[in-house]
Amino acid sequence: MAKTITIQAETRTRSGSGVLKQLRREGLLPSVIYGKGIENINLKINAKTFRDILAHSSSDSIVVNLEIDGNESQMAFLKDVQYDALSGQALHADFRAIDSKTTITANIPIVLTGTAAGIKAGGVVDHLIHTMEVTCLPGDLPETIQIDISPLGLGESILVGEVQLPSGVTSTLNENVLVVTIGKPAVAQTEEPAEGAETAAEGTEAEAEGAEAAAESGEQASEEKAEEAAAE
Repeated sequence: MAKTITIQAETRTRSGSGVLKQLRREGLLPSVIYGKGIENINLKINAKTFRDILAHSSSDSIVVNLEIDGNESQMAFLKDVQYDALSGQALHADFRAIDSKTTITANIPIVLTGTAAGIKAGGVVDHLIHTMEVTCLPGDLPETIQIDISPLGLGESILVGEVQLPSGVTSTLNENVLVVTIGKPAVAQTEEPAEGAETAAEGTEAEAEGAEAAAESGEQASEEKAEEAAAE
């Protein structure tokens, strides 16, 4: 299960684009926490601390404890992170206030383990979906969903409904969605296309010779007519 991390946060009373930019220049990340039974609270957290947490997490779907202004911590789920399109730096974070009995929805990375039996026969792994949306309680939130593909032979696959999920975790995807399949090797190219190309080339050459002969015949006919006209 994923670890719950504590983040120090402070309330902020001012907002607006100018204020938010100034906070970022100071190394702070503008944030907000909201949820059932709690008023929206504008926060600011250390941007580097936040980056380090995400860098050591499998995804952005994490549960944290926010210690706001040094008071008692509030459990929260990282609901959304806004990133700068050019730099990739986090611009704003949204936290949802939860408790241990709150059902959350998260996108968890899928990790394939083992070497499929079909690989030895020349097959290739086609990993179709790389994350799975799941619902669970905070204490059951997994870091990753691991799928052992060792038994898969050529042409065999694993569906969402066949994935063994951790206890307390349920997928929101249709059970018939393909997760991974072992594709058959591509058929080797034969020499037939080359022979066909050769035949086409011969046909083109014959057409060219025919056109050249027709041109010579036309030139000869023109010369004969010119001679006849001169004799007259």
